Amino acid sequence: MPQKKVFLVVGLGNPGKTYAATRHNFGFMVLDKLADSFSIPVGKRKFNALLGRGLIEGVDVILAKPIDFMNRSGPPVHKIKEYFNISSKDILVVHDDIDLAFGTLQIKQKGGSGGHNGVESLIEFLGSNDFSRIRMGIGSSIKDIDATDYVLSEFSYNEKKNLDQVITKAQDATITILCKGIKYAMNCFNKKNHT
Repeated sequence: MPQKKVFLVVGLGNPGKTYAATRHNFGFMVLDKLADSFSIPVGKRKFNALLGRGLIEGVDVILAKPIDFMNRSGPPVHKIKEYFNISSKDILVVHDDIDLAFGTLQIKQKGGSGGHNGVESLIEFLGSNDFSRIRMGIGSSIKDIDATDYVLSEFSYNEKKNLDQVITKAQDATITILCKGIKYAMNCFNKKNHT
């Protein structure tokens, strides 16, 4: 009997309370929302990650939060992939993206890192760029601020007012990818803004 397919959903972020509410932890925030919505406790510590396994709309998923720093996300995800025998194509990574405006979400099927250290580490250690991504916009209109300082800062007052809505949108995108496939989800969520 063939083994049932398992999907790996990875939220990227930095460990610890210091970084919990920062822009760079958007991936963790979305993963926490999914875990809460579908009653999947993400508390088992294995492979330097926090893991949880359960069903999302009937789909068997592993939720993972690497708990090494962002630029070392690759080794934990690679170990999880190997242990559970998951194809790179069945990995979905949720991460922040400074090149997209806040509130914007873009689904991407494979490709480069776009300068994101966490994605760069994943590509290096997985030996593949075949995994799907949900890019969460944190883009800044603020000039004269170092990119590292910016991503490690907290959301602005106005952004915080819309944060739950944006995280829910990312959760909806994740569910759509898992249940209806990446192409369908891209058609739904990557639409240009109409005037």
